[in-house]
Amino acid sequence: MLDEDRATTARAISEADAWAHVQAICFKTGPPRRLGVELEFLVRDAHAPSRPLDRDRHSTAVADLRSLPLRSPLTFEPGGQLELSPPPAPSLTACVAEAEADLDLVRTTLRAHDLTLVGHGCDPYNPPVRFLDQPRYAAMEAYFDRRGPAGRLMMCSSASVQVCVDAGYEEPGPLGFARRWRLAHLLGAVLVAAFANSPLRGGRPTGWRSTRQANWADLDPGRSQAPAEARDPRTAWAAYVLDAPVMCVRCDEGPWTVPTGVSFRQWIRATGDHGAATSANPAPSHPPDTDHCPPDTGPGTALPRPPTREDLDYHVSTLFPPVRPRGHLELRMIDAQSGDDAWRVPLAVTTALFDDPEASERVYRAVKPLAELAGPHPPPRNPLWRTAARDALTDPELHAAALAAFAAAREALPRLGASPRLQSAVADFTDRYVARGRCPADDVLDALLDPRPGDPVSGKEGRR
Repeated sequence: MLDEDRATTARAISEADAWAHVQAICFKTGPPRRLGVELEFLVRDAHAPSRPLDRDRHSTAVADLRSLPLRSPLTFEPGGQLELSPPPAPSLTACVAEAEADLDLVRTTLRAHDLTLVGHGCDPYNPPVRFLDQPRYAAMEAYFDRRGPAGRLMMCSSASVQVCVDAGYEEPGPLGFARRWRLAHLLGAVLVAAFANSPLRGGRPTGWRSTRQANWADLDPGRSQAPAEARDPRTAWAAYVLDAPVMCVRCDEGPWTVPTGVSFRQWIRATGDHGAATSANPAPSHPPDTDHCPPDTGPGTALPRPPTREDLDYHVSTLFPPVRPRGHLELRMIDAQSGDDAWRVPLAVTTALFDDPEASERVYRAVKPLAELAGPHPPPRNPLWRTAARDALTDPELHAAALAAFAAAREALPRLGASPRLQSAVADFTDRYVARGRCPADDVLDALLDPRPGDPVSGKEGRR
């Protein structure tokens, strides 16, 4: 970073500048050309995957993983979950190849430690335990603990397949960014249902096929709920960011401050120059965050300093709605999948439905009626998303939408240059699950009634 840029990010930011900054970076429009995937896995003992993993053993393996010549950034979630994020790719084929090559290296190294990667949306056996002792995660834990156990479960026990697609064109149409934004929030429920893979906690059914998604809905809505639907997604997102509660205030030494009930907008107004409200940067129509912030469990915490642009960028990284605009769109609702290469299916299906114009138009028409079931409330707390997490494809409306979506995706994959092997994987998933109104969670529940070697609960996963 240039010295001039450092000075800019270190200066206190005004409310008007914060609004303009968020609007400038959230949707970077243009022809959809690149895509990406972020793959999260639980790390477990290869011979006893239901047992808690020893922290020292995990640390030893991580040290070896850090030395691998990976092209993908390798990171770890607070509970030790492994995350691999290949660089944005120009095609679906390139994205899959990049991820597969790095995963092969990671798995080979883990085998030397008798460890394995396990794909579950939520750890089916063990309570959440934080492995990473960093100020960010200590502050995050303290923040979420004010509301209940959902935060720790999200931090330490969950894993997902996050698909990233370009925002799309500025202009309206099937590949326009406003249409893609709306599509993501309707199709997202279908993706939750089709790929639900977390029906257990503590080895017992929770009543949800995607316990991960149900848990996500229990986080404080100011940072896990989607923005309210609006004609202009940029305006909706900027208001959401400024009115979201501040999770923590970073500092160079000692623990980070965890304020109570303070939105980013309020932080600016309490400590700096907020500027006048304008039509482009309206004052909130309600007191910021009165419904969104965690309950106050003690005296309010004084804010140590005015916020900077770096604080604003960090604040955005602590927001976890089901679709997050980071220039591109991050689709964050898909459970991690069981099997070494099962992650390819949600990646392929989602990419086809967003980046092939014909498939995108077809699926939009198929999911548009789901808006009536969703009602006026944003995901993931509305009836549509809760039904998807609980009932998955046993729900008739979601099943019909999934059939249409997977049919459109399968027809689009050859046009996107997908390999025969990838097309076959999507076809097999469709036949095994979607056509029968099932999802991977149903295999896990069936295995509880008839356990056998190679079932998805044992961790020695057979689906490939």
